[in-house]
Amino acid sequence: MTPGARIAAAIGLIDAFLAGSDPMDRMLTRWGRENRYAGSGDRRAIADLVYDGLRRLRSASWAGGEREPSGRAAMIGLLRQAGRDPATLFDGKGHSPEPLTAEEADARLPDPPAPVALDYPDWMDDLLRTSLGADMAPVMAAMQERAPVWLRVNTLKASPADAIDVLSEDGVSAEPAGDERAPAALLVSEGARRVAASRAFAEGLVEVQDLSSQVVATMAGASPGEVVLDFCAGGGGKTLALGAEMQGQGRLLVHDADERRLADLWRRAERAGLNPERGDPVSLAGACDLVFADAPCSGSGAWRRNPDARWRLTAERLAKLTALQDEVLDQAAACVRPGGRLVYATCSMLNCENAERIAAFLARQPDFTAGAETVLRPPEPGDGFYFRCLARR
Repeated sequence: MTPGARIAAAIGLIDAFLAGSDPMDRMLTRWGRENRYAGSGDRRAIADLVYDGLRRLRSASWAGGEREPSGRAAMIGLLRQAGRDPATLFDGKGHSPEPLTAEEADARLPDPPAPVALDYPDWMDDLLRTSLGADMAPVMAAMQERAPVWLRVNTLKASPADAIDVLSEDGVSAEPAGDERAPAALLVSEGARRVAASRAFAEGLVEVQDLSSQVVATMAGASPGEVVLDFCAGGGGKTLALGAEMQGQGRLLVHDADERRLADLWRRAERAGLNPERGDPVSLAGACDLVFADAPCSGSGAWRRNPDARWRLTAERLAKLTALQDEVLDQAAACVRPGGRLVYATCSMLNCENAERIAAFLARQPDFTAGAETVLRPPEPGDGFYFRCLARR
């Protein structure tokens, strides 16, 4: 496919996203099945264009001459923001987009309002300002850029130095993160797309995991010999990190309200050399030393990685999530033994999902006390994350 044809495909995908509500990764998978002529390189390039367009959906569309977002305006604006002349690719030749109209070629809109310039929905303005305060502009500007690729070294099988050497055999360059809170973290500087096919990945030496996710898993303080329950385990990324902290000793238990989310966990655990068990919250009442609850949330801290999530989130959906977070905290708390710990974490930057949920929990559960909160967010290297450890008296 020509560069112009790739842009045309990205325009169609963004317009389809704006007209519907499917997650973009699902839409891209479907597009690839329906357009077999597109090779793997084409599919990757189109995905990059689409995600770049979604990270800057409003600001790029504004730069493209439209006040309302569209796929065409976003692609025109992205080229302009990168210092390129969109007319060189919008020429109507072959499968390229139609040439620019006179209005598009001479787009002169006034300076955009903050929700447009920083790419977030209007209805979230007060929420974000209250949650981010003086850091709002740099945080949201960082969310307009691609996230780095991080790996976690599985210390049950390799040291960071060993993993770096094995990765290099397959053309993946990585270096230590240099963050003492996540000593097994590596930053990929070259060859990120080769990680999944590398020997280091196949043999369980490394897992793809964001730096902030590694930080909160380490801060949870799982120790060898403990009974540890990952209460919202999902695909198992934090499960594996907790298991490594336990050095494979003790009981590592997993639970998720939707069993289907655990489908990938067992394969990943086998590759990592771990053997977690299914944990039933009812039978585990008061039995766990540590319960880790990475609760379902808005995902606002991971908007760099999942930029479509910011446009799919609604006030109604957020209200349902905060109610669910209260339920998760109460259910997870029941599994903590006296003297044990409950960790609450979200990949959200919103106070209503974080500090407010902890305050409400403590009012309901007076036998718990809260430690200091940890707030991580761009432009720090990792995703936005919230972490709070609660101790049962």
